[in-house]
Amino acid sequence: MPENEYLISEKPGKALLRFAVPMIIGNFFQQTYTMVDSMVVGRYVGENALAAIGACYSFTNIFIWSAVGGGIGSSVVVSRLFGERDYRRMVTAVRTALTMFLLISVGLLVIGLAVSRPVMVLLRTPTESLDDSLVYLNIYFLGLPFLFLYNIISSMFNALGNSCVPLYFLIFSSVLNIFLDIWFVKSFQMGVAGVAWATLIAQGISSAASFTVLLQTLKKYTAERKLPLFDSTLAKQMWAVAWPSTVQQSTVSIGMMVVQSVVNTFGAAALAGYSTGMRIENYCCVPWTAFNSAISTYTAQNFGAKKSERIRAGFASISRMILVCSVVFFVVLQAAAHPIMRIFLGGNLTSEAERVGVAYIRWDGIFIGLLGFKMAIDGTLRGAADTKAFTIANLVNLGTRVVLSFTLAPIVGIQMVWIASPIGWGINALISGLHLRKTKWFWGK
Repeated sequence: MPENEYLISEKPGKALLRFAVPMIIGNFFQQTYTMVDSMVVGRYVGENALAAIGACYSFTNIFIWSAVGGGIGSSVVVSRLFGERDYRRMVTAVRTALTMFLLISVGLLVIGLAVSRPVMVLLRTPTESLDDSLVYLNIYFLGLPFLFLYNIISSMFNALGNSCVPLYFLIFSSVLNIFLDIWFVKSFQMGVAGVAWATLIAQGISSAASFTVLLQTLKKYTAERKLPLFDSTLAKQMWAVAWPSTVQQSTVSIGMMVVQSVVNTFGAAALAGYSTGMRIENYCCVPWTAFNSAISTYTAQNFGAKKSERIRAGFASISRMILVCSVVFFVVLQAAAHPIMRIFLGGNLTSEAERVGVAYIRWDGIFIGLLGFKMAIDGTLRGAADTKAFTIANLVNLGTRVVLSFTLAPIVGIQMVWIASPIGWGINALISGLHLRKTKWFWGK
């Protein structure tokens, strides 16, 4: 199917843009509905409710990144088999990924429901926000199988070079989520629970629909119907790539929970400002996430096709794209920090929440490009299944941010939490970048 082989045949920059642009659009829709979650709660429920959702963020990230890590591990193996044109094993790998990670999601659902209260208490969630946090979390965990299923399916489409299908379902899910947010919270006065149910329903419908399309897509690659549902050898290969990403990102989320516990001590107003700044940071990460996935899939396919010179050219192209986006983010975030805070909290905006949010947003505008370069390097290494160095680099990144935040924020103030971020990102990029320069596969040796 030559029309799907553009990542190993077209000019690197053109191929990467063709792959990344639908992901960027889709991720913008996804981040938009999470921002709408926050805006709807902030405007129609209040600052304490917004703080409650913000307090949940670092905890739910552990589960989100487990799903993302599973998708990453699966996509690297599937991409490589696609590059080798071994379509029979490729389809078996897709089936194996869906089976394995759906079972994992059910186990995590049970764990999440069991530990939500003690974890939120341990994180020193403000008393006025604790009950809302638990309501949100208990509904959120019920939707974990949908979260995992959707992420794995999206990764499978990306591995096949088709990033448009996940875009369509992300747009559908995001629009539905926004509609349900407003309907449940404003019309039915469901509060934080309404936001959680809106996300669960939208993800559930989108997961079921995308699963149906995936089954139809796989029929184009092989006419065999008696392929195994699970292959232990392929599962081990996927897990070898998935577990470093999953452990690394989950560990990062655990570390950020420690950071969250520091933020929580500054009160609900500061937490609301910090939560808004965090949402904006995630919004800026949309192209970085897309470029990370693009260069990972691109590297895996060209690695399988034994075209190392294209991997180097692709990395250079991604770096130029990141530089351009970084300049745009800097200008926008410096100029629009105050309006952004007013959009999120409206009449509920306090001076403390605005002070914290504006400081966070403007600091991010200066250094957010560093995070983009770090993610591009990590994505290249991941695509070649060269995971050891970037796993270590990310753990050092995490340790740096946690130690600086935990030890200095009580002395310097809450701003130490976001000041520490670019220090960690820089160290991460340095370690991963030095390793990439030394690899033989990157230089075709």
